[in-house]
Amino acid sequence: MSSVVLTDAQWRPLAAAHRARLEPFVGAHRRRAARGEKHPVWDFLFTYYGHRPAHLLRWHPGLGVELDGPRAAAEFGGARGYLVDGTRVRLDPAPLAKRAGTAAYVARLLEATAGRAPVLGCFGLHEWAMVYREADQARHPVQLRLGPAGTDAVVEAGGLRCTHFDAYRFFTPEAAPRNAVPLTREGQTASEQPGCLHAGMDLYKWAFKLTPGAPSDLVADAFDLARDARELDMRASPYDLARHGFEPVPIETPAGRAEYVRRQAELAERAAPIRERLARIARSWPADGSPQRHP
Repeated sequence: MSSVVLTDAQWRPLAAAHRARLEPFVGAHRRRAARGEKHPVWDFLFTYYGHRPAHLLRWHPGLGVELDGPRAAAEFGGARGYLVDGTRVRLDPAPLAKRAGTAAYVARLLEATAGRAPVLGCFGLHEWAMVYREADQARHPVQLRLGPAGTDAVVEAGGLRCTHFDAYRFFTPEAAPRNAVPLTREGQTASEQPGCLHAGMDLYKWAFKLTPGAPSDLVADAFDLARDARELDMRASPYDLARHGFEPVPIETPAGRAEYVRRQAELAERAAPIRERLARIARSWPADGSPQRHP
C-alpha cells in the first residue's frame, strides 16, 4: 500500500464538499443553541458524542494521505497533529502513536462485531427500559405516548434483549435484571453485534476518536448513519415527539415492530462498509512513528 499525495487543486474541493454536506445540520444546531433551544432528538449527536460542531466541519485527509501546495501549507501550518515541510503537509506520527492503544481497541471491537450475524428484533426497547417504573424521572422533558403504566406494560410484555452496554447502563434498576443477558464494559467486545442501532451509531464516535487519522468523508458517512439511527431510535421510543415532527414507530403493535425490524436491517447494511473501513484504518495505525501508509 502506497501513500497518496493530493495537490491543492485536488484536496480543496473535497474540503469544500465536506463542509457543504454537513453545514445545514450543524448550522441548525448552532442556531438552536444560540437561542437556548433544546432539541430532544438531535442534541444527542453533539452532547452525548461530544464532537464539537467546528471539529466536525473541519476536513482531514486521513491516514497515509499527504497534501502538497501553498494553500495546504497555509491552512494546516500550526494545526495540531500535522507537520509542514515547505509545501508538503502530513500527519504527525508522534501524537498518532500515543493513540495506538485506542486504535487497537477499536479494531478489536469492530472486527468482533462484524464477525457476528446481525441480531434484529430488540424493537428499540432499551429506551423504554430507561424509564421503566421511573416515568417521573424521564430522560427527556417530553410526555410518554402511552403514559407511565402503558410504558411499563410494554417492557413487561416485550422482553429485553439489549446487546449494547452503553444503552444497558442507563436502564432503571428495575429494568436491568429483565435483560436477557447482563452486560458489562469488559464484555462489550464479546456482546456487540452489527444489528444493534447503537453499535451503528457508535461508528461515529470511533470515527472522530481516530480523527485526524480517519478521513473526513468517513466521519461524515458515520455521522449521517448516526443521525438516521438516532431518528429511528427516538421514533420507536416511548416519547411523544409528534410536535417535533417525528411520527412514532409504534413498537407495541405488530405493524410497528415489523417496520422497526425493516429499518433496523437497512441501517445495519449501511453500517457494514463504514465499520469495515474504520477497522482497516485502526488496524493499520502507526504505533512507533513509522511512515504512514494508505489503509
